[in-house]
Amino acid sequence: MNSQVIIPLIIFLIAIFAIGFIASKQMSTNGGFLQEYFLGGRELGGFVLAMTMVATYGSASSFLGGPGTAYTVGFGWILLAMSQVVTGYFVLLILGKKFAILARKYNAVTMIDFLKARYNSSAVAILSALAIIIFLFSAMTAQWVGGARLIESLTGLQYTSALFIFAISVLVYVTIGGFRAVALTDAVQGAIMVVGTLILLIGVIIAGGGIPAIMQDLLNENPRLVTPYGAEGTLTPAYISSFWILVGVGVVGLPQMAIRAMSYKSSRAMHRALVIGTIVTGFIMLNMHLIGVFARPVMPGIEVGDKVIPLIALEVLPPWLAGIVLAAPMAAIMSTVDSLLLLVSSAIVKDVYLNFIKPEAPEKQVKQLSIGITGLLGIIVFLLALQPPDLLIFLNLFAFGGLEAAFIWPIVLGLYWKYGNKYGAILSMLTGIASYIAIHFYNTTNGNLLGVHTVTVPIVLSLIAYIIGSLAIQRKAFKF
Repeated sequence: MNSQVIIPLIIFLIAIFAIGFIASKQMSTNGGFLQEYFLGGRELGGFVLAMTMVATYGSASSFLGGPGTAYTVGFGWILLAMSQVVTGYFVLLILGKKFAILARKYNAVTMIDFLKARYNSSAVAILSALAIIIFLFSAMTAQWVGGARLIESLTGLQYTSALFIFAISVLVYVTIGGFRAVALTDAVQGAIMVVGTLILLIGVIIAGGGIPAIMQDLLNENPRLVTPYGAEGTLTPAYISSFWILVGVGVVGLPQMAIRAMSYKSSRAMHRALVIGTIVTGFIMLNMHLIGVFARPVMPGIEVGDKVIPLIALEVLPPWLAGIVLAAPMAAIMSTVDSLLLLVSSAIVKDVYLNFIKPEAPEKQVKQLSIGITGLLGIIVFLLALQPPDLLIFLNLFAFGGLEAAFIWPIVLGLYWKYGNKYGAILSMLTGIASYIAIHFYNTTNGNLLGVHTVTVPIVLSLIAYIIGSLAIQRKAFKF
């Protein structure tokens, strides 16, 4: 265990705890506990909104799994990863003002609140809550695994001990501070990500003897490493283009991203976040995945891809600087975990308990339940993460695809198509979820259906289902 590496990380964690504690003291009760705990009082400015979107989306996949896969696959994976640049742009452009205005009109605290009010349907709300709980447990498990592997690589602790330390670190500030703590810490963590990725990229390039030398080493090892098709030639044009649906336009359907389009305080803040978020996302995604590929000649033979970033940082940087830089992936993981925890907690407390079990529950009880459920969820995910997969990026992408197949059309067409109704939304969600799971299991044994990413066909089928369901049972047009 290298104390020079550990001390900067400990300082980082202490700072995050302090932000969570301060945020908990600044909670406003003007809009009620739920508005504050799960939505930060809808007061986010442009910079904080941009950074919380970047930090929430930039997860263990982006900082550990993605670079680890790039290390294995080569430049083809960078091409895939760069489709994520438009993530924040699409979310705010498509949802933007209309989503925020309607959310305020309905007094919606969660995305399910919005869907329940838009479609006037309890069935839509229940189905949405189930989809969020099922798929986000996969996403949260991936983040827990990533955090534990990072701590494991740095400290030499056993995986289980590292997982326990990470779980406690996240749960403390999330349960205390709620959404405001999450947003503020995301802003700090996003800034750390930008600086950390730049320093590490420079360090890897220097250690590899410069970019020309690194490229020559890659060509000497396997010329396909520098092609768009990957080391094994498995990245086909159809798969690459369809992947853009998963991590590009489809992100509009991710609840953890959509909820941020409800939380900004003004149009000016949204426009500023749109520009800042796009630039920062592009910078981070390009740098991190370049690091993964460039690390291959510098440290050949790394067997667990998720350990590439911590191992290369310890190899090419002084210990104290490696500790600072490795706060970036820790920040990315923690910032995603906290958002997912709050999202699942809000689905259980606000969308199930308050809507269907005890609508008149006093605020004190709601507060205790919200904090308790958030803590319980963390414990459950801890148990699920005890048996980690080899490459956590695929666990995370599985959750992404499932959520997108379920929610993209009920959200987007619910905003922009006045004839969309609850029958279309229910049929779309059922079709999207069922076809996604079925095609996922088909692809794991038989290869990709039609050569495209798993999410592609379910999104098309769910769109057809939404239109058929809405038009087959006509109701009066929705008034925006």
